[in-house]
This record gives sequence, structure tokens and C-alpha cells, in this order.
Amino acid sequence: MKILLFCENKYAVDILNPLQEEADRQGGHEVLWYVHQKKIPQFPLKDKVRYTFSMQEAYDFHPDAVYAPGNIVPYYLSGVKCSIFHGYAAEKRDQFHIRNYFDIYMTQGPYFTQEFEKLQRKYGDFEVLETGWTRQDWIARHRDDFREEKAQLLHEHGCERIVLYAPTFSPRLTSLPKIKRALIELVEQKKVLLLIKLHPLTCQEWVDEYKELARQYQHIIFEEDFAVTKFMLMADVMISDTSSTIYEMLLLDKPVITLDTVSKDPYWKDINDAAQLLEAYDVVLSDERLTQRRQWIIQNYDPYNDGKCAQRMLEGAEEYIRRHGVPQKRKLNLWRKYVSVKTFGKIRRS
Repeated sequence: MKILLFCENKYAVDILNPLQEEADRQGGHEVLWYVHQKKIPQFPLKDKVRYTFSMQEAYDFHPDAVYAPGNIVPYYLSGVKCSIFHGYAAEKRDQFHIRNYFDIYMTQGPYFTQEFEKLQRKYGDFEVLETGWTRQDWIARHRDDFREEKAQLLHEHGCERIVLYAPTFSPRLTSLPKIKRALIELVEQKKVLLLIKLHPLTCQEWVDEYKELARQYQHIIFEEDFAVTKFMLMADVMISDTSSTIYEMLLLDKPVITLDTVSKDPYWKDINDAAQLLEAYDVVLSDERLTQRRQWIIQNYDPYNDGKCAQRMLEGAEEYIRRHGVPQKRKLNLWRKYVSVKTFGKIRRS
């Protein structure tokens, strides 16, 4: 199977890479990454995979399947177009918005499957397949890889626990302007090592501000690595707001604190005043009710910790092709076609 991994944003790299690894493991597949040059000028896998910055080259590749963690994929590309999502945040407005660009929605778990099956009955022009989310494959293989690094960091800093601060980038939703003083108090009053991992799309002003904060305090580390999953595996507690990484942390059965989340029924500890952070930190370490709510998330949002999510995604596309053949393009109305071309440019048809 000829596979196009559609990497529009930097966060998509470690969502798509398990598909590359599974294709390599199976053998017999040809894989090409399309990488958006303006958004990812320095592609971190450039020496490891076959990739292109050219949409024309992606088109000329004539893929059998296209996997995309974003909301849109060019209609004029051949191949069964598979939405594999960029997170679990069900409360975000665009999570269940159908834009008609995909042939299959490959859902993370039962909660999402049920919602998309309702939409499938309404629209009737796509399929739904529950596969689990690819980042869980990476976790299944690397869950214990960072224990020594964590122990060394805690020893070097004389701390008892690691707390990860991973906010969203959205100016409307982020806690970045409100929480800095409370984070300082946390590291000053608790034996906590704070890891700050900002979203790749965070505005530079906030990036600079929090880098400076890390330079000022011994027990604060600003992480530059683009992948957040490693730090979730190392952390004991996460602090956030409305980032989809909240659910990834809950799926690890680890406590989360948010400041002013937009979720109407959070399955974690939410506070509406940054001054409550220290008290919330003590609560989440022992609250049995929060432990039970995390278990609900694990069972319903993504119970697939077997390391085979990418395998199910490849098999799903192959099965679709067996039944329908390889789509030459996606049928869309004129507006969707216009948006597709405006976003990714025109191509010369062969």
C-alpha cells in the first residue's frame, strides 16, 4: 500500500510516526510524508523518513491511503482519506464538526465512536472505525524508558515529585497569563520539580516569558523538545487548562489540575483561581473520587494500550480499499474545494 502521512502541524509528527514504524514492521508498504514547510521548516525526522514539502510531489505519489491528524486534507489527493485526530478534547468546538474531507474517521475509543456513528447516519458519506489513537502505541513501547532519567532529575534537584505544566496555546483559553505566580509558590513551598512544556503554536511573548522564569528558578525546567508524551510519562501530576493533553495524562491514570477549563463536567480537579493551586495539588494526590473518574476516561476515551492502534489503522484502510477500490479524489462542494485549494495550493493534474 502507498501511504501518505499528512503532517500539517508540528504536533502531528509523533501522532503519525507510529504509522511509519508499523508500515516498516509489516514491510511491503511505500511511505511518503507531506510536511507543511511554513509550519515545520525544521522537520525532526528529516534524516529518518522519506518526505516532501511539495504538494505536487504528494499528488504525483498517487497514494492509496492518506492519514491526517488535522481537520482538512486536499480533496484532489488520491487515496482513502483517514482522519486520525490530534487529541481527545471532546469539549472543543471542532471535535465533532464534519467538513466532508474524510472517507474514514478512525476513532480513539467508545465515546468518540458513538458520536461519529450518529454523524455517519446523518451524512452517510463516510465510515467510522474504532482503532485507538496512535500515540498510545508509542506509550505502550516506552512506558518505562524514562524512570532512570526521572530518578536522576529528582535526586539532582532534591525534589519528591515532578509536575508538568502543559497549557494550551489559545489566547482565549490558556492559563499562561494567570498562573505564573502560583507556579512559583508551588516550587517554593512543595518539593516539586516543575517541567514547563508549551504547545508549538504558543505565541513567542509567552515562550520568552516562561523561558526566563525557568532561568530564575532552580526547580523549574523549560523543555524545548517538541514531543510532550515523554514528559507525561515522567510526571506525577499535570497542570493545564483546556489542552487535549489533559486526557492523555488521565489515560496514564495520573492526576490533573486545570485552571478555568472550558469543560462543563471535568473528570479532574478544576480551579477558578490560581491561588487555589497549592490546595488542589494536595487534594489530587489522594482523592479517591478523582481516581474513579480517571478510570471512566480510560475505559471510554481510549482503552487501547496494546500497541496495535497503527496496525488497526493500516488494516482499516486496506479493508476499505478491498471493498471500494482506491478513491481518486474526494467529492466536495465548491466551497470545500475552494478552501482546500486556498489552504494547500493548486496542483498540475497528471
